[in-house]
Order: sequence, then C-alpha cells, then structure tokens
Amino acid sequence: MKPYLLSLGAGLLVGIVYSLLSVKSPAPPVIALIGLFGILLGEQALPVARHWIGTPASAVKAPAPDHKP
Repeated sequence: MKPYLLSLGAGLLVGIVYSLLSVKSPAPPVIALIGLFGILLGEQALPVARHWIGTPASAVKAPAPDHKP
C-alpha cells in the first residue's frame, strides 16, 4: 500500500507544480484514466471471485490435450 500512496503523493506534488507554472499536464483525459481503472478492476475480478468462492487459482486447470497417436 505504501508504494501506491507514495505514487499518489508524487502525482499530487507534480500536479501542484504544473498548476503553479500554468503548464498543461501531459496526462491523458480523465475518461481514459477511468477506462484504465476499469481494466485494473477487471483484471482482479476473477481472482477475487475465486477467493470468495473458495477455489484456489491453482485448483483451476486447463483441460488436458487429446493425445492421439
């Protein structure tokens, strides 16, 4: 959690400096950031659901391939 807070703090500090210098931020628009946040949430959805259900990720296996001679 500490790296996330440090990252947020650094971003806020840079944002304040940009504002004081009247420089436009090179960051993407808010809508793009919300989309990225959605991607991060979606990426974590299955592991969280498996945890709630009680199925460890290691127990979920892909079907074995058919071995035909």
